[in-house]
Amino acid sequence: MTRYAWARWGDVNAFFGLMLDNVAVMVILVSSIASPARAPDPSKFDSGFVLTHMIPGTALGVLLGDLVYTWMAFRLARRTGRANVTAMPLGLDTPSTFGVAFLVLIPTLNEAQKDLHMDHQAAMEFAWRVAVVVLVLIGIFKVICAPLGNAVRRLVPQAGLLGSLAAIALALIAFLPLLLDGIAAVPIVGMVCLTIILVTLVAHRSLPGRIPGALAAVIVGVVLYLGCAQLGNAIGLPLVPPLAAGGETPKWEPPHLLAAFFADYGEWKAVWLAALVKLPVAIPFGLATIVGGIDCTESAATAGDEYDTRTILLTEGVASVIAAVLGGVIQTTPYIGHPAYKKMDAGAAYTLATALFVGAAGYFGWFTLLFDWLPRAALFPILVFVGLEITAQSFHATPQRHYPAVAIAMLPALAYLGVVILVNIFPLQTPGFENGQVVLLTLRCLGNGFIVTSLLWAAALAAMIDGQYARSAVYLLVAGACALFGVIHSPFADATLALPHNVFAQLAKEHPIGGERFLTQSPYHWAGAYALAAGLLLMLRLFATKRPNEPSRP
Repeated sequence: MTRYAWARWGDVNAFFGLMLDNVAVMVILVSSIASPARAPDPSKFDSGFVLTHMIPGTALGVLLGDLVYTWMAFRLARRTGRANVTAMPLGLDTPSTFGVAFLVLIPTLNEAQKDLHMDHQAAMEFAWRVAVVVLVLIGIFKVICAPLGNAVRRLVPQAGLLGSLAAIALALIAFLPLLLDGIAAVPIVGMVCLTIILVTLVAHRSLPGRIPGALAAVIVGVVLYLGCAQLGNAIGLPLVPPLAAGGETPKWEPPHLLAAFFADYGEWKAVWLAALVKLPVAIPFGLATIVGGIDCTESAATAGDEYDTRTILLTEGVASVIAAVLGGVIQTTPYIGHPAYKKMDAGAAYTLATALFVGAAGYFGWFTLLFDWLPRAALFPILVFVGLEITAQSFHATPQRHYPAVAIAMLPALAYLGVVILVNIFPLQTPGFENGQVVLLTLRCLGNGFIVTSLLWAAALAAMIDGQYARSAVYLLVAGACALFGVIHSPFADATLALPHNVFAQLAKEHPIGGERFLTQSPYHWAGAYALAAGLLLMLRLFATKRPNEPSRP
């Protein structure tokens, strides 16, 4: 029997790629929801709270998942007798990081302060507990669906699942890192690092000495940033903004991993109610990782390593639950990069090293130093690669005739992106900005619940393309039912679920002057619109003719 070569030179390249990808995801979480210590913002979390409460459990979820995937590689090598088995990569799910940041944590923090009259510290703890419960429920959902993964994949069109994923990848993962003190904010550093990432990870060209592209981008970015800072001080012209570091580094203490569950009954009741309200926008992220896990397992089999799909999916589900129990807020998922790591000639050492590094860094507080001293412009380019890769994979795995369905799924995400930008720039709530308020309301209606909207729009269009009018009508009717209760198209900033007559009354109260312009986007109008569109499709079905080589209509 051939001895398994589990540690090879290719593991070095693979380790830096997988490790930095996970680090970048945690950096983007902190950058999205936390305010710096020198400029506290009550609408955001304290960075110290995020680093001590959310990061340790999140990192330990990666530790567990990658250790299991490492063991699976050894088991596969022993079963097949092959020496060149490559472990499946596991890490933090980038799309749901944006989802939990902008759709769960920040809205819940602000709701707790505004509606529950909590102070900032209590509101942070409340929002954190809500995110923990949401992740527990997502993890349980993934564990239940793991044996049914292929059935789920058959029921939901691939264009719907991958289209909503591509929407997040392009509009949020690839675009927001250009902002957020990132690439475009510091172009002297950001564009150089982005070029290295594009050359190595997108164009698949090697650097001298086969230096890993992700590592090279970070090293060059840090050196260039520090050099520009020194040169700027010497010539009296700022070339880069100052690093975020400030204040004394907090003394390390063992994290209280089960602290999320230390609350009285009354607070837990409110936590669960708030978590259930957020669940409709969170479950699609879990569903996407299930389908993504199946796709990743199939791509690994194509590359020569045939893993058990059920075990792969169960591992990511259990790791997500354990991460949440320990205070984490981001779900784990198999990464799409197995074929790339296979080409690097990686074994199992890279997943083992990633597990140990990320787990130790999260538990012992090393990320505090990384967040304080690592320039975002040097690290965020790898997220642009992740966004481009997910978008490309979404199109690649979708039948060509369904490309328009993938594209239409991106529109609600772009609307949500517009809301994020507008509310931070224009004074849309001041008198005299009625047109701006209408635009903002329209963007909110399109953007709120955009994951579900993207999925249903793409699924409906894919069915239309296939001539399956009845199936398309069903998707539109489901969308109408979701719109009626605010799962999608909620007109409110916090996207809360509500009965339609309460929403209608609240809109009339908030906009007594010119209110008719706002009332035309109530849940009744959205539900009616979908019902009319579904009825039109059912009518067209009576007169439709089947084209050659077209799938049978239901």
